[in-house]
Amino acid sequence: MVKGQSRIPSVPMIRRALLHAEGEILWQEPLAPHTSLQVGGFADVLVIPSDVEDVIRVVRGARMNNIPLMVLGGTNVIIRDKGIRGIVMQLKELTKIQEELNQVVYAQAGVRLPRLMQFSHRRNLSGMEWAAGIPGTVGGGVMMNAGTRLGEMKDVLQAVDFVTIHGKQKRVEASTLTFLYRKTMLPQGIVVGAWMQLRSAAKGMIQSATKNYLDYRKTTQPLTWPNAGSVFKNPIGDSAGRLIEAAGLKGLRIGDAEVSTKHANFIVNRGAATAEQVLMLVDKVRNRVGRKFGIRLQLEWKVVGER
Repeated sequence: MVKGQSRIPSVPMIRRALLHAEGEILWQEPLAPHTSLQVGGFADVLVIPSDVEDVIRVVRGARMNNIPLMVLGGTNVIIRDKGIRGIVMQLKELTKIQEELNQVVYAQAGVRLPRLMQFSHRRNLSGMEWAAGIPGTVGGGVMMNAGTRLGEMKDVLQAVDFVTIHGKQKRVEASTLTFLYRKTMLPQGIVVGAWMQLRSAAKGMIQSATKNYLDYRKTTQPLTWPNAGSVFKNPIGDSAGRLIEAAGLKGLRIGDAEVSTKHANFIVNRGAATAEQVLMLVDKVRNRVGRKFGIRLQLEWKVVGER
């Protein structure tokens, strides 16, 4: 996220900030359709830059005019019902992907992780099997150190293509970053791409590992309902899903927000859930688990927007 100083920017201020933007500009855009849980309010403006140079133009414009700027990932984010003030940027047009030397693959931030995995597998490159079934993007995967039981982004990340808060493009080596559980400590700015160091492997081995994990996800996770992935981080030595299920919370509902009956560490939208209902359910689950087990679950989601 790149933050400006104005809390409630006016439309003329935002228009001035976007004067040189060349991508798509959507005013008063509902954000729920842009998220995997399908909840949340409006953005003052949603900007979809056409390329990295356009990202730089928007960043510089927002900074010069003191307009708040947030990059929207969409898969592990909950947007509050009052929406987001300022500029919201979505990087879905940044879809360049290519193989470089020595089994390195470069992918821009808007590339979906399943596409990156498939691109790699067609070239008999292993290392992305952990991304099977994850609906997020390369940019989001870098930001949150995305992963599964098969591995995580830090295992393959070589470097990050980055736009600073001053609108400068730079390469940040992965060796200089700190990786935590579902979080990468990054400088302020915007991830616009990443280099992944992969390795050669037999196609059959790659396909087998990928298929096995996809089958596991289909069996254990509520993939047919809108959701934002795992709600809580796993406590050390335990599983958030196990704790929630043991607390008898599977199927608990507030409105159309429901603790999944298939996997307790998922909350699904059964039709018309609001962000408020989802967050009320999060608090109820966290409080019940805390009372029963003395463990305070930490949210894996990112919650943004006006209270």
